Amino acid sequence: MTTEALGQGAATEDRRAWYGQLALDALRRVGGVLGRVFAVVRPAAWVLLAGAVVLWIAGRSLGWWELTVAAVSIAVVLLLCLLFLIGRTAYDVSLDLNRTRVVVGERAIGALTLSNTSSRAILPSRVLLPVGSGRGVFDVQRLAAGESAEELFAIPTSRRAVVKVGPVSVVRGDPLGLFERVHRRDEPVDLFVHPRTVLFDGQSLGFLRDLEGLPATDLSPDDVSFHALREYQPGDDLRHVHWKSTARTGHMMVRQYEETRRSHFVIGLSTSPADYRDDAEFELAISAAGSLGLRALRDSHRVEVRVQERALPSGTGKQFLDSLSALGQSKPRSGTVVDLAGVVAATLPLASVVVLVCGSRVDANDLRSACSRLPFGARVLAVVASPGEAAPSLRRIGEADVVTLGALEQLPNALRKGLA
Repeated sequence: MTTEALGQGAATEDRRAWYGQLALDALRRVGGVLGRVFAVVRPAAWVLLAGAVVLWIAGRSLGWWELTVAAVSIAVVLLLCLLFLIGRTAYDVSLDLNRTRVVVGERAIGALTLSNTSSRAILPSRVLLPVGSGRGVFDVQRLAAGESAEELFAIPTSRRAVVKVGPVSVVRGDPLGLFERVHRRDEPVDLFVHPRTVLFDGQSLGFLRDLEGLPATDLSPDDVSFHALREYQPGDDLRHVHWKSTARTGHMMVRQYEETRRSHFVIGLSTSPADYRDDAEFELAISAAGSLGLRALRDSHRVEVRVQERALPSGTGKQFLDSLSALGQSKPRSGTVVDLAGVVAATLPLASVVVLVCGSRVDANDLRSACSRLPFGARVLAVVASPGEAAPSLRRIGEADVVTLGALEQLPNALRKGLA
C-alpha cells in the first residue's frame, strides 16, 4: 500500500470521526430541547393530546364530524393553555429566615422577597417554597419595573430534624394545570430544629473545675499535686528527693504526688434501636445528652461525644446541638450500649467523667457490662430514658450511679441526688 493511499485512509477516518462528533452534538442538542419541552407538559396534557389524536383519527375514519370537532376543541384548549407560558420570570429572589436554629415546638419565621429589577413588567406568577417534604405556594401579582413583593411565612416544628428550606421555584402555568414552566431561584437554607434541653443552676454536674486537673485517689511519683513524703525505693527518680527531710531523718526521702487528670467529659449516647422501646425514649435520651453536654461546655470542660460508629462535633454548643438535630438511630449491626462503652474505652482512655445515655430496654446486666468496659479511674454515670416514670430513681450498679428519667425536667434534681 502506497503512502498516498495511507494518507487518504487516515483522512477518511478523520472525516468519519468529525461527522460522528457532529451527529452526537446534534443529538445532545435535540435531547436537551426535547427534555425542556417534555418538562413543561404535565401528565394531564399528555392524556388530552393522546385523546385528541385518537378522536381525530376516529372521526376521519368513521366520518363522524362530532369526533373531529371534539378533537379540534381539545387542540384549541391546549393551544390556549400554552399561551399562559409566555412571559418572563426574571425575579431577584431573596429568602431570609430570622433564625436558622430553633427548638422543637418553636416556629421559624421567614420572609420571601421577589423584586423586578428589569425594565419591563412581569406578569403574575406562582412561587413554590419547598420546606422539607412539604411546600408552600404563594401567588405573586403583576410586578412593574422596580417593584417588589414580600411574603411572610412561618414554619412549625414538631420534631427534631434538619429541614431544608428552598430552593425557591417560580412557576408559570395555565389555570387547568396542563402546562407548567419552572425556574429555580436562590439557594436552599438549612433549618436546624434542636432537641429540647434544660439548664442547670451552678455546678450541677458536681465536678470540680481546676486548671491543674481533677485530683484522684491514685498516687503518682511525678505530678503537680503534692501528697506526702516516703522513703526512697530503688528506681525512684532522684529529682524528687527531698534533701531537707533526708538530712533530718537520716533516710533518703522522696516526694509523692496525687495523680491529677484534666477535666475530660465524655458522653456515650447509644443510638441502637435495640436499646429503646419507642421514639419517645430515643428523643428523651437525646435531650438528656444535649443538656449534659451544654452544662459541661459552660463549665469549660473538654467534651467528647460518641455514638455508634462515629464521634459527634462538640467543640461548641451550636455544633453539638446541630449534630444532635440530624442524629438518627443506627443500624442493628452497629452494636448496643455495651459495644459503645468498649469504643469509648479504646478511643478515650484518659476520660475523667463518662456519662452513658441509653433507653429502658437495657437491663442491669448490660449496664454492668457496659460500665465495666469504661476507662479505669473515670467517674461513671448512666442515664436511662424511660418516659412515664412519675419520679426519677437512683441506683448503684458496680462503680456507676444509674439515674432513670421519666421526663427531661427531672434531670437536674436527679443529678443533684446522684452526684451529691
